[in-house]
Amino acid sequence: MKKLLLQLDSDKHPSVFDTITAYDAGADHVMALGNVAVEDVRDLVYGAMFTRGGEALKNSAVFIGGSDVATGEAMLKAATEAFFGPVRVSVMMDSNGCNTTAAAAVAKIVGAAEVKGKKAVVLAGTGPVGMRAAAFLAKEGCQTFLTSRRLERAQKATEQIKERFGVEVTPLAVSDEATTAQALEGAAVVLTTGKEGVQLVAEAQWVENPTLQVLADVNAVPPLGIEGIKPHWDGKEKHGKIIFGALGIGGLKMKVHRACVARLFESNELVLDAEAIFAIAKEMGG
Repeated sequence: MKKLLLQLDSDKHPSVFDTITAYDAGADHVMALGNVAVEDVRDLVYGAMFTRGGEALKNSAVFIGGSDVATGEAMLKAATEAFFGPVRVSVMMDSNGCNTTAAAAVAKIVGAAEVKGKKAVVLAGTGPVGMRAAAFLAKEGCQTFLTSRRLERAQKATEQIKERFGVEVTPLAVSDEATTAQALEGAAVVLTTGKEGVQLVAEAQWVENPTLQVLADVNAVPPLGIEGIKPHWDGKEKHGKIIFGALGIGGLKMKVHRACVARLFESNELVLDAEAIFAIAKEMGG
């Protein structure tokens, strides 16, 4: 029986990236649909649920993508609410790569050093990747701080993290080198998750910081989020720090993405959202 993946994308065109990755993960056929609204999800998922039964249900699965993460979360909720009893299919949500990217970045960090009880700072962390990464670091026992140029935005993000993940993250306003230095004082971990092409940490700031142990940056477009590192660094040691660039993180992100899609076809009961995807990333060893 063929492994069929229903790809639901809120964008006009379904993601080619996600479709190719699904095939590389072992899907026999991907039904990729674009312009999917939240109210469309139930009936589309019903089509996957009611065409096969019993053990055969594990050969049908759903992937929820699109560039809008809030819409993706609502679509995941609509999909899981369509299930009843054993009549269900496995589903994964990774809109804009938010879950797999954050999971890969934090898995790299926690695999490189003992971070429990230490200070971790997620710079420019109010986007979906930064918020998830901050939540994962807090769940790993870090004293986690999330920054934005405006304190109100950081506060709103940390409130959302508390509501969604049940962990405390401290908001900070960081807008220049002086406030960046203050945020990094006493930190063991720094992760930059800002916009492409925006430098957040000057080289001297991390080189001269005596407490920093692990640095990670998800931006591969020059200038990088952390000055003086390379995107392909994957655990490189420099100036006594362990450093992960965007391509080093991206390599694990791709492995996690493919592994998660493959697992969808192992049973019909999996729901792979942020926490489950992070658990898989940690299993894979960072």
